[in-house]
Amino acid sequence: MSKARAPKVEPQAVRSNRARAVGDMLPSVGGTCFRRFGFVQHTVVSRWPEIVGDRFARVSTPESIRFPAGKKAEGTLCVAVEGAHAPMFQHVAPAIVERVNRFFGYSAVAKVAIRQGAAAPRPAPPSLRPVQLALSDEVGGSVRDVADPELRACLAALGAAVEASAAPARAAAIPVLGRVR
Repeated sequence: MSKARAPKVEPQAVRSNRARAVGDMLPSVGGTCFRRFGFVQHTVVSRWPEIVGDRFARVSTPESIRFPAGKKAEGTLCVAVEGAHAPMFQHVAPAIVERVNRFFGYSAVAKVAIRQGAAAPRPAPPSLRPVQLALSDEVGGSVRDVADPELRACLAALGAAVEASAAPARAAAIPVLGRVR
């Protein structure tokens, strides 16, 4: 009579019912995205005005970079260019390729494919107006002697933020008179 062996049971991974930090999960999510589309494409899109300058960035939007199979170099940069600016952009395409490659430090782009169409609107740059702050005598007196106006404004803003964040804590520390149960 032969003995039947019981199937070997592998222990399951122990689950912890705790909250996980988003930072623990991001590498796996970001890695999948970057493997598929590439970090280069994100950088080209987000820093386009810095790469080509304001003049060309106002009338164009990078759409994608298509690389040859199995390579991450010598790709084709696809750019949407507004109306009548497309012929002008075609003439400066070699300079655009040079600027993109200089930005990345290697030959990421070999040619530019131009599509005539609407460029995505760019958000307005933040205004650099000086902010008028109501500072206490203590903070105002301590930053008054700083010679550099930009540094003085930054320190004043920092002091105002510290005072504003400390104000609710002081209000909560005030005891409330009443019945205690």
